[in-house]
Amino acid sequence: MGVEIKAAGFPDERRARTMTAMVYDTYGSPEVLRIEEVDIPVPEDHEVLIEVHAASVNSWDWDLLRGKPYLTRLGGFRKPRYRILGADIAGRVITAGAKVKRFRPGDEVFGDLSGCGWGGFAEYVSASEEALTPKPAGLSYEQAAAIPQAAVLALQGMRDKGNLRNGHRVLINGAGGGVGTFAVQYAKLHGAEVTGVDSAGKLDMLRSVGADYVLDYTKDDFTTIGQRYDLILDVVGNHSVSAVKRALASGGTYVMVGGSLHRILQALLAAPLSAWLERKKIAILVHKPNHDDQMVWKALVEAGQVVPVIDRQYPLRDAAQAMRYHGEGRAKGKIVVYMKR
Repeated sequence: MGVEIKAAGFPDERRARTMTAMVYDTYGSPEVLRIEEVDIPVPEDHEVLIEVHAASVNSWDWDLLRGKPYLTRLGGFRKPRYRILGADIAGRVITAGAKVKRFRPGDEVFGDLSGCGWGGFAEYVSASEEALTPKPAGLSYEQAAAIPQAAVLALQGMRDKGNLRNGHRVLINGAGGGVGTFAVQYAKLHGAEVTGVDSAGKLDMLRSVGADYVLDYTKDDFTTIGQRYDLILDVVGNHSVSAVKRALASGGTYVMVGGSLHRILQALLAAPLSAWLERKKIAILVHKPNHDDQMVWKALVEAGQVVPVIDRQYPLRDAAQAMRYHGEGRAKGKIVVYMKR
């Protein structure tokens, strides 16, 4: 099908066929990223073409950039499967394929494209309508782009794997990042007592989004201080499974948000015995983009019950700097790359 790019306001015919994107052709540090003019994607019948206004950086982008852990190289062992990173986007529908039912040109959307080809760090991207949700009313494109992957991981970790309940004592290890800041707010909404663990520079921010207690991981090791928690959401995986279990109450749940292959295997081996002897559940959260879960967050942010936390924003031309800053681990909440303002 044809793409009516003229509607996007391109100044000339050549520019109407190309777009600016951040691309890479080999695994490595942010230095392998570059800005390049590439062809605008042509959507299939079940896809829409989106004019991207903003995209956010996730840990998965960082892993795919480096090709580490090696599980991230599935489908592209020697070179990246996708030249353009970026899963979480917010923008405006330009054209819709013949089989698209939920969206039409002009609709504002946000979503997680990790299940349909990535490509968010560009001026345009084509995506399956199933990956998209109407943009929350009252939010900027930058705020909307900060939500999809991190917020859904927090929801699935807390609600589905962690069986979060009112009155639970919850600890979030790595609470100062994207997943963690959403998890803190979600847990507080559901009546939990929340402890956030991260570096000293993020603790005031964690208090501001609702954490009852905060721990500087460079000074306090939550696995040895004697406190017990009903739910531990582990975003960073800097402790062994056996160490984390020491901080878990009987009947509690330890949820791993990804992790190295070694830690995943360790958890799989420990889980049956822990459940039987100690009544401590170990769960591994595998990311599953989900439109219904995005709708949950849409409602929460529209009601003002949750606020996306954004640390820094970069123009597309500086997207490599955004990735570098993410890799340093200092970001408070999310990092956003913007294309349109």
